[in-house]
Amino acid sequence: MSLGIMEEDELAEYFRLQYGERLLQLLQKFPNIEEQSGSSIRLLEKKKEAKIMHTAMEQKKETFRRRMETLNLRWEELGTKEAQLKAHIQKFEQFIQENDQKRIRALKKANKERELKRQRVRELAKVKQEMGALRLQHQRLSTRMQEFSVFNKYLEKVVEHSEFEEIHEVISRYKTLISMHHDLMQSAQEGQEKIERAKARLARYMEEKDDEILQHNNELARLQMRFDRARSDVIVWESRWAHIQNTAAKKTLLLGTIKMAALNLFQIVSKQLKETAAVSLEDTHKQLDMIQQFIQDLSDIWTEVRRKEQQQVRV
Repeated sequence: MSLGIMEEDELAEYFRLQYGERLLQLLQKFPNIEEQSGSSIRLLEKKKEAKIMHTAMEQKKETFRRRMETLNLRWEELGTKEAQLKAHIQKFEQFIQENDQKRIRALKKANKERELKRQRVRELAKVKQEMGALRLQHQRLSTRMQEFSVFNKYLEKVVEHSEFEEIHEVISRYKTLISMHHDLMQSAQEGQEKIERAKARLARYMEEKDDEILQHNNELARLQMRFDRARSDVIVWESRWAHIQNTAAKKTLLLGTIKMAALNLFQIVSKQLKETAAVSLEDTHKQLDMIQQFIQDLSDIWTEVRRKEQQQVRV
C-alpha cells in the first residue's frame, strides 16, 4: 500500500511540474493587461484552457490513483497467494521428507529382512551340511559295528571258555594290562632317560677332567721349559762366577803387588826424609799421599835449582 501511495505522489509531482511550467510559460507569453487591453479575451480563453487542462490532470490523477489502488489490491492478493504457496510448498516438502524417511526406513527394513533371510539360508545350509556329515559318521559307525561284531562273538567264546563271566570283565582286564604295560614302558623310559642323563653327566665330567689334564700338561710343559731355561742360566752364571773368581784372584794379586811397591817406595821416601811417619803398613792411601807430597817437593826443589842455574849463567 505504501508503494502505491509513493508512486501516486511522485506522479502528481510530475504532472504539477510539467503542466505548471507550461502554464507559467503561457502566462509569460501573454502581454500586460494595461499595455494590451484588447487581449483579455484571449487571456480568458487561455485560463479556460488551463482550467480544462487542470481538470483533465485531476481526472488523470484520479484514474491513476484508482489504478494504483487496484494494483495495490492485486499486490496484496499476490502476497497472500505467495504466502499460501510458500505454506503449500513447505507442507509439500515436509510431505516429501516424511515420505523419504518412510522410504529409507522401509529400505532398511527390507535390507535387514534380506540379510536375515540370507543368514537363515546360510544357517540352514550349514545344518544340512552337518546333517550330511552326521549321516556319514553314522554310516561309518554302523559299518565299524558290523566289522567289530566278529570280535564280539570272539569275546563271547572267550568268556565261555575262561574264568570271566562277562565281556566287560575281559575288556577291563585288557585295559588293566594295557595300563600296566604303559606304566612299565613309562618306567623303563624314565630309567633310560636317567641313564642317558647320567651318561651325559659322565661325558661332561670326563670332558672337564680331560680339559683339566690338558691344562695341567700345558702348565707342566711350561714349567719344564722354565726349568730348562733356569738350568741353562745356572750353567752360564756358574761359568761367569768362575770367570769372576779368576779375575778377582788376578786383581787381588795385582793389588798385593801394588801395595808392596807402594810400601817399598814409602820406605825409600822415609829414609830420604830421615824421619819416621806414623803410618800403618796397611794404609796404602796415606803412603801414596806421602809419596805424592815427596815427589811434589822434589819437583819444586828441582825447579828452584834450575832457576838459580839459569840466573848464574846470565850473570
